[in-house]
Amino acid sequence: MVNRTKPAHAPVQGERRHLPLTQFPIGPRHYLSATMTDRFDCFYCRDNLQGKKYVNKDSKHVCVRCFDKLCANSCAECRRPIGADAKELNHKNRHWHEDCFRCAKCYKPLANEPFCARDDGKIMCGKCNSREEGARCQACYKVVMPGTQNVEYKNKVWHEECFTCFECKKPIGSNSFLNKGDDIYCAPCHEKKFAKHCFGCKQAITSGGISYQNQPWHAECFVCRTCKKALAGASFTSHEDAVYCVDCYKTSVAKKCNGCQNPITGFGRGTNVVNYEGHSWHEYCFNCKKCSLSLANKRFVLNGEDIYCPDCAKKL
Repeated sequence: MVNRTKPAHAPVQGERRHLPLTQFPIGPRHYLSATMTDRFDCFYCRDNLQGKKYVNKDSKHVCVRCFDKLCANSCAECRRPIGADAKELNHKNRHWHEDCFRCAKCYKPLANEPFCARDDGKIMCGKCNSREEGARCQACYKVVMPGTQNVEYKNKVWHEECFTCFECKKPIGSNSFLNKGDDIYCAPCHEKKFAKHCFGCKQAITSGGISYQNQPWHAECFVCRTCKKALAGASFTSHEDAVYCVDCYKTSVAKKCNGCQNPITGFGRGTNVVNYEGHSWHEYCFNCKKCSLSLANKRFVLNGEDIYCPDCAKKL
């Protein structure tokens, strides 16, 4: 903030006066001077001040010449003394001639304008300071000026018109988007480029889904080939690249056991199967027709549809 005082009205003795700090500069300040009518000497040179201008500096009466030489503040911009008759502005113990108090970037006079005092000592107008210190757009790297339309995402900022899809280059605006690394994609482009596609319907899987034999499926697409029952979370089996629920597999696909004539499903007790010359048996059904001896992993004799152990086969 800049402090200023009002000019003196003769014949009041000159002195520095400070108005309260305000948010913005409201006008320059200059040292007050007055004219003496009685004998009065300069504190430094002892010249008679009668009828002359003088400055009241720290309760000392100083002629204008001594003030300019010994007491005047140095301008932070031009480094020259700020004389008693010059208009002076100050901010945080720094002083300027009124004409020297300008924006360091565009040189706009700031005596009666809002300004920003930077940590490096520079004084700037609000516009130049925003350009210097403002966040930069991740796309065009230009400053995003305060008050302009912009998009913020993960502590980064874009001009609204610069926030575009990496693939189709169209502005995303208020539409939904997804990211892949540092790149932003609109929903259609992200789906087309990265989403898995259902093995059944060939459409993109945007959420959820299941995997079977390294193939992705929509849960609603993973159904029994025969009855169309959803198989997600249920028991099922596959045959010739198709999946079936247990009931449909038993009735439509499964082979019949030569022993018990029930379907061989591979579920439960019927997990192990014996196959021989186009015939199939549950392992627990692969027994000698005559003595019921289990023939799994043993020598046997096939007679028509029946099997026998070697001893019983000899007796036939």
